[in-house]
Amino acid sequence: MKRVLFVCVENSNRSQMAEAFARIHGGDGVEALSAGSKPSGVINPKAIRFMGEIGYDLSRHASKSLDEIDGEFDAVVTMGCGDNCPWVPAKRREDWALPDPKHMDDADYRAVRDEISARVKALLATL
Repeated sequence: MKRVLFVCVENSNRSQMAEAFARIHGGDGVEALSAGSKPSGVINPKAIRFMGEIGYDLSRHASKSLDEIDGEFDAVVTMGCGDNCPWVPAKRREDWALPDPKHMDDADYRAVRDEISARVKALLATL
């Protein structure tokens, strides 16, 4: 089983959607987690709504801190947390410079969601 961690600042939008897509696209062959360098403690209602559009219930997720994550990962993907992303043991690292969709309109939010889906598919295909 491959372990993948997605990290952003608040763990309320991008990293949560990436974790969900890794579960969707990776199935039983992937353990997907997400965390934030400064977690907000909540999942953005927009993320819940837009993942719901594709049949995934993001309300079951929880916003968590990197302090709650342990072990080594096959891949760690950071998403715009820059210097605030601490080091986590991983065989592979990527930084996806995706904009935070928090304040975007619906169409732009969906575009970020769909880009995350495509990137997660590509990542999983190479692990």
